[in-house]
Amino acid sequence: MLLRRAALLLALTTTGASAAVITVGPGESVDTIAAAARLAQDGDTVLIKGGTYRGDVAVWTQRQLEIRGIDGRPVLIADGKSAEGKAIWVFRNGDYTVDNIEFRGTRVPDGNGAGIRFERGKLAISNCLFEDNQMGLLTANYEDAELLISDSIFSTAPHDGPTLNHLLYIGKITRVSITGSRFHSGFKGHLIKSRARNTDLRYNLIYDGPAGEASYEVDLPNGGDALLIGNIIGQSAASQNPVIVAFGAEGPTWPNSRLQMSHNTLISQGWRPAWFVRSWAEKLPADTTITTRNNLTVGLGVFTTLLPGSHSGNCPRLPGALDPATLELTLGDSSWLRDLASPAEPPALIPQAEFTFPRGTRSLPPTTQWTPGAYQSTEPPLASITVPK
Repeated sequence: MLLRRAALLLALTTTGASAAVITVGPGESVDTIAAAARLAQDGDTVLIKGGTYRGDVAVWTQRQLEIRGIDGRPVLIADGKSAEGKAIWVFRNGDYTVDNIEFRGTRVPDGNGAGIRFERGKLAISNCLFEDNQMGLLTANYEDAELLISDSIFSTAPHDGPTLNHLLYIGKITRVSITGSRFHSGFKGHLIKSRARNTDLRYNLIYDGPAGEASYEVDLPNGGDALLIGNIIGQSAASQNPVIVAFGAEGPTWPNSRLQMSHNTLISQGWRPAWFVRSWAEKLPADTTITTRNNLTVGLGVFTTLLPGSHSGNCPRLPGALDPATLELTLGDSSWLRDLASPAEPPALIPQAEFTFPRGTRSLPPTTQWTPGAYQSTEPPLASITVPK
């Protein structure tokens, strides 16, 4: 026992007066993530070596912690296990950073098995992958919690089980911000569902793809303050629901609601007309505002015709104008829409970047000429790349 404890202590590399680095993986004194979760103290860094970790679930209770995958990306497979019957990882209440980790295959009896269950505090996720979980990431409903997601992939909702599986389900928290991330291959549930007071979606690829059967691509059931800039949001022909972005379907949780959409590309595949954005104005506060600027719709459907609010610069294109099957989503140099748009007003709606495949963003250079939709550059960042499963 004493030798075991000494070995574990040797695994802790001190980086300051009270912080340490814990390295987890084959050949290390700490060989399981669960052990690292028990050992780590506030302010520590946990480094997880690349490899496959089956059933190695954990609850993180530290007040501040950084977790990073190194030497490749660690793949965490639930393998029938879950922490507290909730998720592969549960974050209790603190300031957490998670980078370069993969979460797969969570199943629990209540149907809410997540790659991560985030309960309270602040959680920043980057360069992570969530695949084949009942819920990719699920939050609790603490109004002071904040979730930041960047450069990550959420995909492949399971087809088994009695519940609706959402790739990302955000509860009644203060704020969620998602940038440079990809969502695809949903099934009956939504790609993104957010009940947050503030929902900020910028420069993401939220496109279900040919294998997807999601319901809404973005569901904002309680309204709130929602800002969508520079996203590609697309629905597959197999979806059972014509609505792509839903706002306020269940009525308000927050005292104020506002929807702002600028320079998004909204895609409907198939021949059934889409409802690109639907607002349940009768359920939302009387002072709710909706603003759309320089969005591009592709495919059959209605956008601002049935949408109350202030609208300008939005342009429709017929099916076939872009090729979602190969992610050819930029307008060519010869397009009549090139440089057609005026700068979005207010200035906060002007995009600063655009999505790049397979995840991430690239900054836009300063310009006075704008094109409707998510892509300003003529260089196709996604050209001739077949959508992977």
